[in-house]
Amino acid sequence: MSSQFSLLSQKRFGPFFWTQFLGAANDNVFKVAFTVLVTYKASQWGGIDPSQAAFLIGAIFILPFVFLSATSGQLADKYEKGRLMRFVKSLEILIMGLAACGFIFQQPYVLYACVFLMGLHSTLFGPVKFAYLPQHLKSEELTGGNGLVEMGTFVAILIGSILGTTLGGWGEIGVQIVAALGLILAVGGRIAASMIPNSPASDPTLKINWNPVTETIRNLGIARQNRTVFLSLLGISWLWFVGAIFLTSFSAYAKDVVKGSESVVTVLLATFSIGIAIGSMLCEKLSGHKVEIGLVPFGSIGMTLFGIDLYFASQGLGLGGPYNAGSFLSNSIHWRLLFDLFGLAMFSGFYSVPLYALIQSRSQPEYRARIIGANNILNALFMISASLLAGVLLKNQFTIPQVFLVTAVLNALVAIYIFTLVPEFLMRFLTWILLQTVYRVKLNGEHHIPDEGPCVLVCNHVSFADAVILGGMVKRPTRFVTDHIIYGLPVLNFIFKTAKAIPIAPRKDNPQMLEQAYIDIEKALANGDVVCIFPEGRITDNGELYPFKDGIRRILEKNPVPVVPIALRGMWGSFFSRFAKNKAMSQPFRRGLLNRIGVEIGEPIPASSVTPQLLQERVLALRGDWK
Repeated sequence: MSSQFSLLSQKRFGPFFWTQFLGAANDNVFKVAFTVLVTYKASQWGGIDPSQAAFLIGAIFILPFVFLSATSGQLADKYEKGRLMRFVKSLEILIMGLAACGFIFQQPYVLYACVFLMGLHSTLFGPVKFAYLPQHLKSEELTGGNGLVEMGTFVAILIGSILGTTLGGWGEIGVQIVAALGLILAVGGRIAASMIPNSPASDPTLKINWNPVTETIRNLGIARQNRTVFLSLLGISWLWFVGAIFLTSFSAYAKDVVKGSESVVTVLLATFSIGIAIGSMLCEKLSGHKVEIGLVPFGSIGMTLFGIDLYFASQGLGLGGPYNAGSFLSNSIHWRLLFDLFGLAMFSGFYSVPLYALIQSRSQPEYRARIIGANNILNALFMISASLLAGVLLKNQFTIPQVFLVTAVLNALVAIYIFTLVPEFLMRFLTWILLQTVYRVKLNGEHHIPDEGPCVLVCNHVSFADAVILGGMVKRPTRFVTDHIIYGLPVLNFIFKTAKAIPIAPRKDNPQMLEQAYIDIEKALANGDVVCIFPEGRITDNGELYPFKDGIRRILEKNPVPVVPIALRGMWGSFFSRFAKNKAMSQPFRRGLLNRIGVEIGEPIPASSVTPQLLQERVLALRGDWK
């Protein structure tokens, strides 16, 4: 597959990317410059407690998300998305014009009002932004596209923060440059938006409900219809809770804990932004060009560990201060905290990108923008809660490192709670770990599996891990028909139950289970699911295919769906196979780690042409000599 970066040169993605990039940069030039002014020059810019100023600006910015996200979600579903984005970018020019007046005439309350208006701008842009992506990207491009957007957002934050911090410390000339730069970036965003292609409305007949309360409740109700989607919304909102505490604390952390200048704030923001950008970009590689929610627990674990260590790395700092950026970086005592901050941010990228892609791929298209709007409300509420919690902790004599520690511990508790409610995340994590540590898989022919609608996958049976490997490689959720003995094995039982596998037994062993398996297969196909069977009925003990049994005929009698042949290659002789009459899973390092294997997917066969013999021939041809 082509690199995700190739999307940047395509009209369906490039103009959209630069529109959101310039908007994010403008947000941060404005907010960070204003935050630096009210933190380091409080007497001239409003007289607010410097340690609380960043939290106040953050809270004002997200207030529009609470009251107007429901309306913005409806607008994004009702109107053509390119037109709506151009309107939002025109609004940004007006807001930046007002902000320029506030900076030039030193009117802090005008700037606080502009913070609110830029929050309104982002509220309107958010739902249309995330609803646009699945409309123009293929399913295998969603993770890469979201990674680019996340990367672009945080690179923009980095650039905007560096400019805002630097210009905020330059005095009057810096303030004037900020005023001019805000207008330049807004105009640039509007020009980029003019090139965004036509994006038809999802529901042009929609009647707008202007009551934000009832509409929010209704949108959350729609999201709750899919439990995984709804809890993914909560997971993203929790990330914004964590991010709000860390990002809005950097100015005070640099000033009070590190004893650093404004330039140290830039170093902290740069470290965080680069970390999350790299994590976001790595998601496509780590996920294998599909929506891989197994990365979510991986990201959450990393966030917790690095967040806790950041507390310990913050002890005893500031003794040699005050520091500028150069002296801060040259002192090795600070390297650990930068490493922790980078790790926390990188794992946040692993956490967030798959969740966004999951919501986009599993939400109903006609409600997608409204669900994102509901998510923005949840994000806003969580961010306000973060500001309130941080404020309460600081007023009760907690230090900022202690606030970081509390946040990291809360992150662990919330992660455990969410993964308990939705075991699919943990199941996919275990599968992903297996595929990253034991095997190196080469996948061919994935496009032969239909993007939607029912089908049956037919595969050779080489090891106890066959279903786990296929489940990790096939882009669509798959119901596996699994031997009842394998189904009951520890760890695998958890994975199979979570994936809604269908246990099956030979008629002589358990005729009732056999009949129930056929009933469950029929229901799954009628529901449009993908079902995978291993028609040999047993795991090979000599590396060769056993005769395919006739159960496929019975399946297709009531559900004449396409059948896709698949061959597992290279599994024979691996840890999970029965090799040379040895018991499976008896020699852990028989082939070492990162075993090279292949998954070869053939062209679908119409139900009318399927016979067990034909399927066996196709699977054998796909496997070839590589057992």
